[in-house]
Amino acid sequence: MRSLHLKMLTLVSAAALIGALGACGDNRGAKSEQPALKVAEAQTPQPAAEAVAPSDTPPPETATPATDDWRKVVSSTDEGLLGRLDDAWRLSRIEAEDAGYSAQVEKLGALADPNAARAGRVQPGQGTYRCRTVKLGTRGGGTLAYVDYPFFACRVELTPGGDLILTKTTGSQRFQGRLYPDGDSRVVYVGSQAWGDERGFPTYGEKPDRDQAGVVERIGENRWRVVLPWPKQESKLDLIEVVR
Repeated sequence: MRSLHLKMLTLVSAAALIGALGACGDNRGAKSEQPALKVAEAQTPQPAAEAVAPSDTPPPETATPATDDWRKVVSSTDEGLLGRLDDAWRLSRIEAEDAGYSAQVEKLGALADPNAARAGRVQPGQGTYRCRTVKLGTRGGGTLAYVDYPFFACRVELTPGGDLILTKTTGSQRFQGRLYPDGDSRVVYVGSQAWGDERGFPTYGEKPDRDQAGVVERIGENRWRVVLPWPKQESKLDLIEVVR
C-alpha cells in the first residue's frame, strides 16, 4: 500500500508539472507592425516573423467570389481608382520627393519605378514569401509622405478551384486577396485587410474601408510588387514588395 501511495503522488506531481509548462508555452504575442526607423534597415531583408498573428484565417476560397474577370468583383469606386494608377504613381513620387525623401525613393530601385514591370512569370508561385509595405504620398496631409515597414511573412496558395490567393499572415495590418490574370505583364489583386488582433479577413465589399484593389507585377528574379493606387488610408500609393 505504501508503494502504491508513493506512485500515485509521483503521477500527480508529474501532471502538475506538465500543466505548468503548457501554460507557459501559451504566452505568445504577435509581432506588431511599426514603421522602420532607418531606411538602411528597411532595405535589408529581415527574417519573416515566425508567429502567425491571428491564425484563424478563413479558407482561401472565401476571400472573394471565384471568377476569372476582376471587373466582375471590384466595386465601381475601386475600378475607377485603378484607372487612375498613373496619376497615383506620379503624384505620390512628387510629394515624397518634395518632402525630402528623394534619396529613400531612389534607393528603392525597381520597387518604386513605374516602368519596372517584366513580362513572363507575372504570378508568384505557391509557397512562402517575405513582404513589406512602402507608402508614398499622403491622403489629406495628415501623415508622412514616405513610410516604410520591415518585412513580414506572406504566402501564396492555390484554391481547389484553381485561384491564387496572396495573404500577409503577420503584423498588425494583414491582407488577403485573389490574383486575376490581366495581360502579359501584370495580374490584378482584389482583397481586404484585417487589423490588430482580428480573426480572419472581411469579404471584399463587406467593409469598403478595408477593400483593396491593385496590380501585381514581377520586378526581378523571384521579386514581385503589389501596387495599390489611392488606398483607403494614409497614402496615395502603397507598394508591397513580395520576395522569396
